[in-house]
Amino acid sequence: MVPNKNVKWRICVDYRELNKATFKDHFPLPFIDQVLDSLAAKKFFSFLNGFSGYNQIKITLEDQDKTTFTCPWSTYAYNVLPFGLCNAPTTFQRAVQAIFTDLIHECVEVYMDDFTIYGSTFDDCLNKLEKFLKRCIEKNLSLSYEKCFMMLTEGIVLGHHISSSGMLA
Repeated sequence: MVPNKNVKWRICVDYRELNKATFKDHFPLPFIDQVLDSLAAKKFFSFLNGFSGYNQIKITLEDQDKTTFTCPWSTYAYNVLPFGLCNAPTTFQRAVQAIFTDLIHECVEVYMDDFTIYGSTFDDCLNKLEKFLKRCIEKNLSLSYEKCFMMLTEGIVLGHHISSSGMLA
């Protein structure tokens, strides 16, 4: 076997006890059918994906100790939101909705770290994409370049194939 130099390690921490003691945040996730309805009859789409979504949210210094874990080499605490905390999805959804609040349902649909920018014409979609990307730069929101597809006439949104003629089977 040839060693792979591009190995990415992922840490798995059991936060069940912390999650039991955590006050639950019931911030709603968008309804998928409403997201898809907003894309109806649009002709151009850009599909973008956030890079390591939760890990872009900083944890306040006074809360970092709650994420502490130990391993044979040392003790560590997260300074960004790790996967596994019960409020991580709602915290991330609230953050991205706050960043794009004026663009949602206007030219952007957001579901967690999946962003769909849309327009009725090529130039319209391109202008909205530029506005979206500038906002990402302003707010230091990173995107995964491998998962970004821009200025298309059809694509996959939350597992549904969409185009200007609607959802395809």
